[in-house]
Amino acid sequence: MVGYTKEFDPETTARIIGRELKISPKKSVEVCREIKGMDIQDAREFMELVAAKKKAVAYKRHVRNVAHRKGDIRTGGFPVNVAKEMIKLLDGVEANADYLGLNTESLRIVHIAAHRGRTYRGWFPRARGRSTPSIKRTTNIEIVVAETEGEE
Repeated sequence: MVGYTKEFDPETTARIIGRELKISPKKSVEVCREIKGMDIQDAREFMELVAAKKKAVAYKRHVRNVAHRKGDIRTGGFPVNVAKEMIKLLDGVEANADYLGLNTESLRIVHIAAHRGRTYRGWFPRARGRSTPSIKRTTNIEIVVAETEGEE
């Protein structure tokens, strides 16, 4: 069973973990790096723009054969599936914060991490009695949010 990688005060933080999500671990790490430290509303707006392919996520690792994008980033992409799953997780962590009695207007992402999940292996039948392996990777994502103090 996968747990959280850091411990936080349960009185002042809300958290959520998504297990075995059918999204790319590499793209998930890039998206997590991009939205860490953002307010939860800003992160949701950014993910909606990524899902609509209006704004790209900058890739820092694994950039061989990745196209360049116009604007302020060099290499990047539009991880639509990761953005859709991240929107669901952000909605869930906001609901958890509301349940705990935190102010949902002033939530900031203090910790976000993506880790590889279980790998599902299978086989594709091919011609002449042969087969090709099929590998489906999953991702575990954890998000911790806390209230910001004195900003407004």
